[in-house]
Amino acid sequence: MTTTINKLAKSEVEIISSISAETLESYETKALARAGERMEIPGFRKGKAPVDILKQNINEMMLREEMAEMAISDAYPKILEENKIDAIGRPEITITKIAKGNDLEFKIKTAVIPEITLPDYKKIAKEENNKPDNKKEVTVEEADVTKVIGDLRRMRAHQAMPAHEHVEGEKHPELTEEQLPKVDEEFVKSFGKFEGVEEFTNKIRDNIKIEKEMQAKDKIRMAIIENILAGAKCEVPEILINSEIQKMMYKLESDITNMGFKIEDYFKQIGKTMEDVSKEWRSDAEKRAMLELIIHDISVKENLKPSDDDIEKETDQITKMYKDADPLRARAYVEQMLTNEKVFAFLSSQ
Repeated sequence: MTTTINKLAKSEVEIISSISAETLESYETKALARAGERMEIPGFRKGKAPVDILKQNINEMMLREEMAEMAISDAYPKILEENKIDAIGRPEITITKIAKGNDLEFKIKTAVIPEITLPDYKKIAKEENNKPDNKKEVTVEEADVTKVIGDLRRMRAHQAMPAHEHVEGEKHPELTEEQLPKVDEEFVKSFGKFEGVEEFTNKIRDNIKIEKEMQAKDKIRMAIIENILAGAKCEVPEILINSEIQKMMYKLESDITNMGFKIEDYFKQIGKTMEDVSKEWRSDAEKRAMLELIIHDISVKENLKPSDDDIEKETDQITKMYKDADPLRARAYVEQMLTNEKVFAFLSSQ
């Protein structure tokens, strides 16, 4: 494997590298197995076809791309380590040559950690954590419990209504107290294995308290982060900003698709293009990218790293759940999420 590193503007580098044809070919069996998990071949259960049958049915270029992806996923961390590149964010990978019998050639563009100046984040966290309002114990009012039980009663009542009484596109009709089910053993057991009304009510109270505690914790965490952001100084790499915009766009597209619409129709409806929305999001994306840099810097300074075992465990769960998931991106996502949680927990403990 030969590698050339070119420094770019805004804390970015371009990696030009190659993997020998012999090394690439060694990934064929693994690539076939992974591709086979997604292929449907007559006479075989999904993912159970023999290797020789898979090879006969798979598109040659599809197989080589699978091999290349796996080879690059393994090579990338080694390239970073050998060249002492402190990369951050999702890399942009471009395959420049992928022909049978030839070395695999590719380019990787990635952001490297820029210099960042942070305010006294421990002091900021301590001041926020010790504010009188933030030290109050979370309490659950009876009105909170009554509201949840009322919502559940209305839900069950609407579920029991004949279909012809529901009008599509309209809100559920208001119901009187007499129309709502009584809160008795039959009612509570429709939600789970509860011994009685008291246990059901106590469970609701506990759930409300947990939710309120999480909301209070998140509120404090956000206040700490906002104050650290306000005092931090750094030139955010463009690749990180674009990566955040892509994440936001992906979430929007997923939400729109889940509602049964097409993203193209959504943009037509609001009278904007994808480029228009991306520009509007740029400020938020830069803020999110800056937050990622801050969290990384604190994690390094305080040695807050998730264990390899935890990363592997979470990554394995994602790749098993989502067969098409890119292992490299899945691992990067997991490592970032676990690191974020460690940093937030550290700040909360000040």
